[in-house]
Parts: sequence; structure tokens; C-alpha cells
Amino acid sequence: MIGAGIGGLAAALRLAQAGLDVTVLERAAKPGGKMRSVVVEGQAVEAGPTVFTMRWVFEELFGECGARLGDRVALSPANLLARHAWSRDERLDLFADIEASAAAIAAFAGDREADGYRRFCARSAEVYRTLEGPFIRDGRTNPAGLAKRVGISGLGDLWRIQPFATLWSALGTFFRDPRLLQLFGRYATYCGASPFSAPATLMLVAHVEQAGVWTVAGGLSALAQAVADLAAERGATFRYGAPVERIVVEGGRITGVILAGGARIAADTVVCNADCAALGAGLLGRDAAPAGERLAPAERSLSAVTLCGVAEPRGFPLAHHTVFFSRDYRAEFDAILRQRRLPDDPTVYVCAQDRTGSGHAPAGPERLLLLINAPADGRERSLSPPEIETCVRNLLRRLEASGLSLNMASPGVTTTPRDFEALFPGTGGALYGRAAQGWAATFKRAGARTALPGLYLAGGSVHPGPGVPMAAQSGRLAAAAILDDRASTARSRRAATRGGTSMR
Repeated sequence: MIGAGIGGLAAALRLAQAGLDVTVLERAAKPGGKMRSVVVEGQAVEAGPTVFTMRWVFEELFGECGARLGDRVALSPANLLARHAWSRDERLDLFADIEASAAAIAAFAGDREADGYRRFCARSAEVYRTLEGPFIRDGRTNPAGLAKRVGISGLGDLWRIQPFATLWSALGTFFRDPRLLQLFGRYATYCGASPFSAPATLMLVAHVEQAGVWTVAGGLSALAQAVADLAAERGATFRYGAPVERIVVEGGRITGVILAGGARIAADTVVCNADCAALGAGLLGRDAAPAGERLAPAERSLSAVTLCGVAEPRGFPLAHHTVFFSRDYRAEFDAILRQRRLPDDPTVYVCAQDRTGSGHAPAGPERLLLLINAPADGRERSLSPPEIETCVRNLLRRLEASGLSLNMASPGVTTTPRDFEALFPGTGGALYGRAAQGWAATFKRAGARTALPGLYLAGGSVHPGPGVPMAAQSGRLAAAAILDDRASTARSRRAATRGGTSMR
């Protein structure tokens, strides 16, 4: 197993439970990949994903391995999903309860928009129901396979979810208020895309959040550690500080890996949890490169500039998740994706990690993650110190426009696209693999199986896509593919495999 991101962890757990000999090789010092934390002022601040949804993925993963998610991770449901602000006088909360959100929208933008929201929720639920089985749970990654999976009776459902429309145009059938278009268009950024080019099917994110958002004690990095701990209990071996230099291919199939420093580990099966772009760029050897993909900068998903700090917020009641929107969304994405620069007026996401799901605030300084979208050009250029200073200044100006000021104990830890490229080589800093541009982009993602015998893929850059639960699901699909292929091989030989096959 190359990489201890959540996709690799899920695959390792499932395969160890099945009795295979599993070794996980991770270049970092601990598991989690993008589910990571950094230390600021002696405190661990979550520096990666912060929203936990689709709990069923982890319930099933743990259940398949004889454990209960709730016994391993402390989860608290969030009644307040997120707070949104445009100015000192424009503020809107969304709740887990649809009618509570509709009432808030009515007070914010009128009854017509509230009715549009109810229709939007119904449509997002329909999109999710249509895609969960044949797309999220299943390993099919092409349009013909998806259509075949849903059958004749399901083709009408596929058409109704507007697969060829953009998210922005689809939202226009529900909302007129530009602020609501902006708010729900932001769901495209969950996949690292622009709402002006992302497919309308991404409205399913709304249903995913309404089905449940939880806060995780210790953050999502603690969830990654819990999966790693259970995998170790089931027999998986973890080697940290062990970067893989090359996947070894001999006789047309996988025979092992070579670590930096020259040590060779034999294996007849390898799950690569690195980004597909790293594989395609040859960073894991030329022989395995055809199994990956090569992306031009314009094909990469969004990157980010993040600031992790400890600060005392003043003047604005932060929720656990708060979004401060720019005044011109289209100009913001034009700057990022067309002009390949940081926007002058960015939308800012703030995760106030010490606040509860209901928004209860602690006394004194708090741990904060602040994030803005950025072009994924980390391989091509680095931001200069003056550019970073300007970025932080613009970020804080956007917060101040809604009345929020931050008294920071220290400058904090800033991560740029070049830093993300260093953490996750080959990506250019892209956080979500291939950008979800147009209806066909989703089907361009690789699946668990590759054309190279013995090599399988997992992670947010492969099917079914980015995000913590989707990446974990990719690991489950990779494990299922390995177990199915091994069972098929055993049947073809009319003999059962004794014991396990080394994943090392």
C-alpha cells in the first residue's frame, strides 16, 4: 500500500480484515494524507478537510471489520450546518432541518426564494438517490456503464438530474437572489471546481449535508488515526517515513516497490494511494506511469492558500463553519482559473474548531483554519512573500467587511499551492485531482483497476471522486476489486489460495 491517506487506509483495513498480508508505506510521519494538523502556539490545528458527511461509508467500513465507528470516534451532530455572510448586514444560517433553513431564507431573501430552496432540496435528494447506488457504491466509471446499471426504468431519473447542465445554470431555475446562487454554487468548490463549469449533479452535496454533518472530536485527522489503528489491530503493518521511489514492474506485472534509499519490498499487489497525476508524471517510476494521468494546469482542480492560527475573534459570531463571500463570484473564479492568480476579493472559509456544531463559543483564543481558493500552479511557480502578504491582507479585509477582526497570537502557519505540491508531489497543489469541468469530467477519473496486473488505485483523484467519504469509498472499491480478482483467479485455477498474498 503506497500512501496512508484515507483511501489507502480504508483499503488496508478491509484487506487486513480479509486476511491478506498488508504493509502500508507512508512518506509522512503519521497517517491521514490531506487529513492533517499543524502545531500553532503549542496546539494542533486541523489544516485539511473539516466537514464530515456520508457517515454511512465509515459505518459500513468499520462494520465490515467487526467494529463500531461510534466506539472509535466521538461524533457530534451539527444542527447549524454553516453560517454565511456578505456584509455586516447580510447573514444567513443553514440548518440540518430543511424547514428551519427555509424560514431563514424567507427572512433573508423572501418567500419565493424559500420555495425555491424547498424545490432545490427535493431535486438534490433526487440526484443523490439516482447516483448513490450505480455511481458512488459501484465501480462503474463510464456513461454507458452508468446507464446500463440504472436500467431502462432509471434513464428518466438520469435525464431529470440535468447531467449536461452546469451547476450555475441549474441553480438559476431555483433561485433569483444572486447571494443564494453564490451560496449554493459554492458546492462546486467541494470538488475543486468552478460553479460556472461544474456539472449540475454536484447539487447532490446539498442533500449530503442535510443527511447529516458531524463534528469529530480531535478533527478529521483523528478519524484517519482511528482507521489506521483498527487496520493495525487487524494485522496491517505501517511504516512511516518510508517514501516509495519506484513501483517495480517485471514481466508485465507488479513485483514490488523500491523505497528511497534502495530497499526493495516484494509484492504481487500494490494499491497506489498517491494522486493519479503523481503516478502519470513518472514520480513512481516510468513503468507504472501509463496507469496514471498527466494533467495540464487548466485541467487540475483548485488549490488553496490556508492560514492556520490561534486567534481571538471579535465583532462577528463565528459558527463552526462560516463562509464570507466575495462581492463578485464570477470575477473571483476568472482571476483564479483564467488569469491564474489569487483574487483581489476572495471568498473566505473559516473553521472555528473549538466551537460546537450549534455554534457555542469558547472563552479566549480559538484554533482557526482560514482558506481561500487558488490556482493549482504549485509546480510552475511559487508565491513571493509580497504576494502572500497581499493575500493575507485581502483575506482579512473580506472578514472585516462583515465585521470580523482577528487578534492573532502569532502569524500562524500559511500553506500555499507550492507547499501543497511539496506535500503531495505531482499535483501542482491541486487538492481534488482532475477538475470537475463539464459533464464528462467525472467519467475521466480512473477506477480501482488498472491495465497493469497487480496495480490498483485509491484516493480522491480516482473514482468516485474527492472528499473524505468519497476517497474512503475509493479504498473500499479497491479492496473489493482485489478480493474479487483474487477469488476469480483462484476459481480459474480450481484451487483456493492458502493464507494471504503479500501486499508488501
